[in-house]
Amino acid sequence: MTDVWTWPARIGVLIGTALFVALLIPILVIQVRRYGVISPARLLGAAALAVYGTALVAYTLLPLPSGDLAAWCAQYGYDGAQLKPLQIVADIRERTAGLSLGAAVRDISVLQGVFNVVLFVPWGVLVRRYLGWGLLASAASALGASLLIEVTQLTGIFGLIPCSYRLADVDDLLTNTFGGVLGALVAPWVLRWMPGARTLAAGRGTPRPVTLWRRWFGMAVDYLAYTALGGVLALTLGLGYYLVTGRAPADSLAVWLGTSVLAWVVVFVLPLVTGAGESLGQRTVWLAVVPPDGGARLAPWARLRRGLAGGALWGLLQALGDAATMFDVGALAPAQGLAATVATVLVLSTLFTRGRRGLSGKAAPYLLVDARSLAPEGQPRARGSRPSR
Repeated sequence: MTDVWTWPARIGVLIGTALFVALLIPILVIQVRRYGVISPARLLGAAALAVYGTALVAYTLLPLPSGDLAAWCAQYGYDGAQLKPLQIVADIRERTAGLSLGAAVRDISVLQGVFNVVLFVPWGVLVRRYLGWGLLASAASALGASLLIEVTQLTGIFGLIPCSYRLADVDDLLTNTFGGVLGALVAPWVLRWMPGARTLAAGRGTPRPVTLWRRWFGMAVDYLAYTALGGVLALTLGLGYYLVTGRAPADSLAVWLGTSVLAWVVVFVLPLVTGAGESLGQRTVWLAVVPPDGGARLAPWARLRRGLAGGALWGLLQALGDAATMFDVGALAPAQGLAATVATVLVLSTLFTRGRRGLSGKAAPYLLVDARSLAPEGQPRARGSRPSR
């Protein structure tokens, strides 16, 4: 019995943590763009949301039946739902009649009712405080989530399983909603240490120092953008080719140009030649490139030198390394190793250069400033915002 109650919690911790880690960079990007800074407290809230959401699914929908589903449903499936409100009260009275208080509170019917309430208390807490919804909206969301769970159980995950594999119970709907309301009521006290999204967003436009983590995070965004876009392009191209021809595409120059090269152009080349020349990652973390002479933007030749000593060089080497793998070109085989070396140099060079400019700052002198410190025409907004040289 203990395992029945605890294994979904273990699933929630393990899979929920993995889900949070997988989504960490997108979560950080959202925070930086929405609040202008990373909030550790709300980052912890996002982790709690991932773990709780996974555990909620495990508790309410798992385990799924397996094997011969028709035979399983004939033996264990439910015929319809329990639609009599407060039937749980009658069940508790019947099962605990004549028992001592200690034995009564340990009875499965009592534990099940209490657990249904407790299960949705975190829902109310997170929705009201982390998402910033009002009391009524939080209660309505708990009702809606519980209703969705009960309908999913009743329909066998909307027909995936040919029977109602868990009992859909109106009392579960009532107790879950009650738990959500309780959570929403106590949320302002339980999570008073967590800043609200609106409070943080109010300071979104405040300039902040150019720190090492911002440079490294911007690089991570560039890397993930290139990798993700290349994967999406490859999947899209492969799926389209399969739908037209009925077979997977063979490695070819067109495939390489449409995946690795196109991803390099979109992520590294286009940002370099547009605006002030900041990379996608730098723009994400509010970093702006300013010429040392106070001009509006770098000259084209300076941009080229900057790109060839920065992320654009790494992306080009990655694309050439992909070509070596696809076409078995021995002359291009060192490209992957060179890409790794260049990435290491670019990351470490930010430790030893003024203003965290890195290697590209040596190749083409420029200043990195917080984009929010610049006036619309690209000039410093105030004396205190002048970048360090």
